Amino acid sequence: IDTYDVTVTEELGEIQLIKIEKRKYWFPDDWYLKYITVKTPNGDYLEFPCYRWITDEKEVVLRDGRAKIYGDDKTHMLKHHRSKELEERQKLYRWAEWQPGFPLNIDAKSHKDLPRNIQFDSEKGIDFILNYTKAMENLCVNRFMHMFQSSWSDFADFEKIFVRISNTISEYVMQHWQENFMFGYQFLNGCNPVLIRKCTELPKKFPVTTEMVECSLERNLTLEEEIKQGNIFIVDYELLDGIDVNKRDPCTIQYLAAPICLLYRNLEKKIVPIAIQINQDPKPDNPIFLPSDAKYDWLLAKIWVRSSDFHIHQTVTHLLRTHLISEVFAVAVFRQLPSVHPLYKLLIPHVRFTIAINTKAREQLICEYGLFDKANATGGGGHVQMVQRAMKQLTYSSLCFPEEIRARHMESYEDIPYYYYRDDGLKVWEAIRSFVTDVVNIYYENEERVCEDMELQAFVKDIYIYGMRGNKASGFPKTIKTREKLSEYLTVVMFTTSAQHAAVNFGQYDWCSWIPNAPPTMRCPPPTKKGNVTIEYIIDSLPDRGRSCWHLGAVWALSQFQENEAAPYAPRYVIQVFLGMYPDEHFIEKPVKEAMKKFRKNLDDITSYITERNRNKKLPYYYLSPDRIPNSVAI
Repeated sequence: IDTYDVTVTEELGEIQLIKIEKRKYWFPDDWYLKYITVKTPNGDYLEFPCYRWITDEKEVVLRDGRAKIYGDDKTHMLKHHRSKELEERQKLYRWAEWQPGFPLNIDAKSHKDLPRNIQFDSEKGIDFILNYTKAMENLCVNRFMHMFQSSWSDFADFEKIFVRISNTISEYVMQHWQENFMFGYQFLNGCNPVLIRKCTELPKKFPVTTEMVECSLERNLTLEEEIKQGNIFIVDYELLDGIDVNKRDPCTIQYLAAPICLLYRNLEKKIVPIAIQINQDPKPDNPIFLPSDAKYDWLLAKIWVRSSDFHIHQTVTHLLRTHLISEVFAVAVFRQLPSVHPLYKLLIPHVRFTIAINTKAREQLICEYGLFDKANATGGGGHVQMVQRAMKQLTYSSLCFPEEIRARHMESYEDIPYYYYRDDGLKVWEAIRSFVTDVVNIYYENEERVCEDMELQAFVKDIYIYGMRGNKASGFPKTIKTREKLSEYLTVVMFTTSAQHAAVNFGQYDWCSWIPNAPPTMRCPPPTKKGNVTIEYIIDSLPDRGRSCWHLGAVWALSQFQENEAAPYAPRYVIQVFLGMYPDEHFIEKPVKEAMKKFRKNLDDITSYITERNRNKKLPYYYLSPDRIPNSVAI
C-alpha cells in the first residue's frame, strides 16, 4: 500500500469533483484507489472515497464523501455526474436469465467477463474444482475419489474418510446420529433450521393415527389432543415430489423421495420424530414408519428424511434463498444507486463479491456436467426444477425473519426453548434493523423524502421486476413510501446477505460430513413394506465411496471462511470482513459513524451472550454469532 502527497500551488476554489486517470503503461498495471483526502488552504479536510480499480485510460470522477439522496444536488454538474455514473453502470451491469423461472442474474458467462470492480482479486481462490480437490487432499480422502459404484462395507467403514477432530459437532453427530433426539434437534439448529412448523391439522395425505404413535406420546392424550395443545410438529418435503433424478452416470441408478415427517415435543421439551412416510401418496406400498418398527426400518426412514433435507437445504434454503436473491440485490444496487447515495454506501459492503461467487458457481458448480452433478441425486437438472418450483413460493414476508418464524408458529420460547437459530436470529435481525433505522432517519427527515427519491424507487422496482420476475404473489413491494417500510426492506437485504447465509452455510461440514446423516444421493429405492430392511440394504442405499468423497470435499470447502481474498499487490482486506466491520469508509459523516459504533456495541453484546450460552455445551450453536457472520455472500 502506497500513500502519495500531491501539492497544488494555485488557488482552486471550492472543489466539487476530482477526476483520476491512469496513463497506459507497457504492461497491465491496474491500481486500486482507496480514497483521496484534500487539505484546503484554510485547513479543512475533504474526503473523496473511491474504493475502485483505476484501469487503463478509464477516467474516474469522484464526489466528496458526504452522502446525498436524489434531489439533494442543486447544480447541473453534480446532477449530471450522478446520472452519468448510473448510465455507465447500467451498460456494465445488465440483467440476464440463466434458467427460465430463476431470479435474473448478472449478464456474464464467466468470472473474467465481470466488471473489474466486482471480480475477486485472485480467481484461483474461488476455483471450485481446485478447492474441492484440495479439500479432498487435505482430508486425505483422495484415494477414494474415483471409486464410484464401490459400496462401503458398514457404518464404521465411513470413518475411513471422516476426519475426527476432538470435541467438534461433526464428531458428536457421528456418535449420536442414529438417536431420535439428534434427528429432531437438527430441524431446530442444524444447517437447515427453516422447515419445521407447528402442526395445526394433520394433512389427509399423511393418515397417522393415535394407535400408531401412542407409544411415543407421553401425556396420555390422543394425537388430536396433542395437536390442539401445540405439541406436534411437521416437516413436509413435497417440493421434491416428481423432481427428475440424476441420470448422468448410467452405472449408478439414483433415487429421490418426498417424505413427510411428524415430530413430537416430549415432556423434556425436546423435539423427536414419531412417524415418517417416505413419499407423498398414502398407499399400501408407501407405509408410515414408526419408532416402534424394526430398528433398521426406522433408521432407513430417518435416513431418507435426512437425504431429502440435504437436497432442500442445498438448492432452496442455500442456493436460491441466500445466493441468488443476494445477487438480485447486488445487481440492483449497482444499476440504480450512485456512489454518493447513502443506500449505496450502506449496502455495498453487503454485496461484496456476491456476483463473482455466483458467476463462478454457474461456470463450474451448478452448470450442466458441473461439480453438483458428481455426487447429488438432484444433479443433472433436478436442482434447476427445484429452484423453479421454489421461486413460485418465495415471498417477501418469508425473508423478514420475525414474520417467517411466526408463519411457522415457532415463536414461543416457552414452548420450544432449544431453538437457538430463532433466538439468535431475532437478536441479530433487531440489531440490523435498529442500525438501518438510524441511518434512514439521518438522510430521510420525512416520508416525502422517501417517496421523492427516484433512485431508491428504481432500486426497489428493479428487484421486483427482474429479481422476482414481476410476480405479484411474491409480496415484494414495487415502491416504498414510508421510512418504516424502507428500514424493514433494507434490513431484509442486509440480513439475507449476511446472517441468513451464515446460518445455512457454515454448518455444512458440522452436520453433513458424516455421510449417513446427510446422504447426497440414495442408490436403492425406498422400502415398500416393513420388516425387510437389513444393514446391508442400508449400506447399499447410501452413497458409494467416490460420491462420498466428492460430497465431503464440497461440504468442507463450502464451510470455510474466505481467507485473504486479495492479491499481494492490492491487499484490500487482510481478513474476512464480519458484520459491523466497515474497513472501507464510504460514509464520512459523524452521525453515521455514531450509528455504526452503536451497531457494533449491540453486536458485541449478542456475541458475548452467545459465547456465554454455549459454554460447556456439547452441541454449541454459533452460526449466528456476529463475530462469525461475514458481511456478504462470498463463498
